[in-house]
Amino acid sequence: MEYLHTMVRVANLEESLDFYCNKFGLQEVRRMDNEQGRYTLVFLAAPGDVERARANSAPLVELTYNWDEHSYQGGRNFGHLAYRVDDIYATCQKLMDAGVTINRPPRDGRMAFIRSPDGISIELLQRGEAKPPHEPWASMQNTGTW
Repeated sequence: MEYLHTMVRVANLEESLDFYCNKFGLQEVRRMDNEQGRYTLVFLAAPGDVERARANSAPLVELTYNWDEHSYQGGRNFGHLAYRVDDIYATCQKLMDAGVTINRPPRDGRMAFIRSPDGISIELLQRGEAKPPHEPWASMQNTGTW
């Protein structure tokens, strides 16, 4: 068995690409427009997986944009996406600086959660051992749900 991708339906493709690519740092590796089916598929890879993704050997996020449907409920009903990061604090700070809400701050130096514009939960996990807790993260409260 091989993990291929996670499909996420998005209401606004440009807003979602801004979030996933410009703010979160994923890279578009493939796109398909289907006129007959009236949808667009955009496949995204983590920066460290781009070359493997282009060779079809890395997990991807598939954004599905249905041209005639723009409202989805219950983004958490499938669970969440998860990514390992080199520095949880730097990643969260970069996201905050870009206007992304940190729903569950990395108080423990190990884990944080954010949400996409469509309400998809994304878990961020520190690579290796947890970082020592420090401010402002250690005392930062949760915001919303994740």
